[in-house]
Amino acid sequence: MDTFTDFIHAIDDPEHRARVKEVLFWVSDNFPQLKTRIAWNQPMFTDHGTFIIGFSVSKKHLAFTPEEAGISHFEADLKAAKIDHTKGIVRMPWGEPFNYELLKQMIEFNIQDKAKVDKFWRPVVRGKN
Repeated sequence: MDTFTDFIHAIDDPEHRARVKEVLFWVSDNFPQLKTRIAWNQPMFTDHGTFIIGFSVSKKHLAFTPEEAGISHFEADLKAAKIDHTKGIVRMPWGEPFNYELLKQMIEFNIQDKAKVDKFWRPVVRGKN
């Protein structure tokens, strides 16, 4: 987890810093096969060189993205849990409990869905919105 040290220490709010550290360590502990890296100034986890999940912070939330395919696959779950999201990002407000179960499912989905992907991002499917 040394990969994320500078990112974590750069977060000004101590409660936000603690949450980010907790979530990143949780991912690392639960998915030890994933590699860590910083790209686009964001902590992320990869598997065999392909993107699995990335995180970002803002004043209002800790966000993560499992790519559009991961979000669309869990769209009904996100709506049922009333979790704020777009087609590219899931936002977890700082003051609310973090939904680790949904994060776990999204990571597992990406690991399985991208098992044979040999690029960092999923291939773009032309003609699909």
